[in-house]
Amino acid sequence: MSADKNFIAVDIGATSGRVILGTLSGGRLRTECVHRFPNGSITVGGRLYWDIYAIFGEIRRGLSEVARRGVRVESIGIDTWGVDFVCVAGDGELLSLPRAYRDPRFAGVPQEFFRKVPGREVYDRTGIQIMDFNTLYQLYAMSCDGSSSLRAAESLLFMPDAISYMLTGERVCEHTILSTSQLMDPRTKSLDTVLLGAAGVAESLFPRRVMPGETVGCLRDDVAAGTGLGRVPVVAVAGHDTASAVAAVPAEGRNFAYLSSGTWSLMGLELDSPVIGDASFGGNFTNEGGVGGKVRFLKNITGMWLLEQCLVSWKRAGRNYSYDDVVRLASEMPGSPETMDPDAPEFVSPQDMPAAIAAYCRRCGIDAPASDAATMRLIFDSLAAKYASVLASLRAFAPFDIETLHVIGGGARNGLLNRLTAAAAGIRVVAGPAEATAMGNIMVQAAAAGAVPWDGIRRTVRDSVELEIYEPEKI
Repeated sequence: MSADKNFIAVDIGATSGRVILGTLSGGRLRTECVHRFPNGSITVGGRLYWDIYAIFGEIRRGLSEVARRGVRVESIGIDTWGVDFVCVAGDGELLSLPRAYRDPRFAGVPQEFFRKVPGREVYDRTGIQIMDFNTLYQLYAMSCDGSSSLRAAESLLFMPDAISYMLTGERVCEHTILSTSQLMDPRTKSLDTVLLGAAGVAESLFPRRVMPGETVGCLRDDVAAGTGLGRVPVVAVAGHDTASAVAAVPAEGRNFAYLSSGTWSLMGLELDSPVIGDASFGGNFTNEGGVGGKVRFLKNITGMWLLEQCLVSWKRAGRNYSYDDVVRLASEMPGSPETMDPDAPEFVSPQDMPAAIAAYCRRCGIDAPASDAATMRLIFDSLAAKYASVLASLRAFAPFDIETLHVIGGGARNGLLNRLTAAAAGIRVVAGPAEATAMGNIMVQAAAAGAVPWDGIRRTVRDSVELEIYEPEKI
């Protein structure tokens, strides 16, 4: 029997980060979170940033904990959210903290950019959903503002690539994270120089391209010694967290849709080629890169962000709910007679989410929820209704019959929401794994190391987790 192999997944989300140890043993993967830490944007001078130095310090703490346990590690992989980036100087210094995608400066920027390149042409060139915070529009806004960081930059590094650079000193541009930027042609997988030019940036800012499974480099001497891990390789996984999660969908065939359920909900299909046309443009669907050259044809939906921000507001008011409390209280409420659109603009970055929900209801002629529990139930009912609507749209694009909806990520643990989704969409829901992003991250590393075949990733995940099944029964 082959020896156990250990890998480290660094998984950074918009609200928290984790360093996870994955052990492949006997054809099964087990994972353990060795270090978890909060994350969030910080406001400086009215602008939102990510504190990448704080993130890096927490990553080092997690790596040090693995080393303290005496575990021999094969490699490290990093995944984060998409679109945001760091400007790097010629001498290797980071020129500023990376701007956060919810920065209000980016609101309405696409409409300004479309005066230079029409929106439909942008979509035809990239196949990417139009969203205010796409990298293309962030760069255009920075160019228009005369950003000193952008002017001085020798390189632009997306968030996972920036972290791998801080760990190894190597600058790369990983394919799946680049694919979220609206700077890439998904057919050729090359940068679109017309859009770059319109945004005021040069193609030379983007370093060498790597695909999931390629080695970035080894830990720098100071990191290797400081953490005690030694010169461990850092492998480019699917750097976009959803791409890592989709790699771990435990499907047995191709006739499935997926729902990566977390702060964002991302629902889509795994296809061999992009879908770019009138219908996909009208539906604001996006084509992003996946493992093995696949295309993730999907739609971004505001997900548990609604609930997370409600919990923040309620805690400020002295009402503190656990996740189990939320599910129990929402389950005890009757179904909402009407639902709201989770993607309404007032939910993007409100100061008080419950107040924003109440204001939305008043604007739309809906009875505002009368209690915290009613707000929780309205959020879940609204998400289930939105999922059903998007799934119905996806059926028109799928070159196969969609038989199953695989729910992965933290939302896989929400039995109430999964039951509501199965009922609203009229489809069998298979929930799990909740740790799909970390598992996909680790399994790409394992495949790169030859520990599993590339076409055996999903089988290994399936053999490693218990899945919950929800049939489309009426609720």
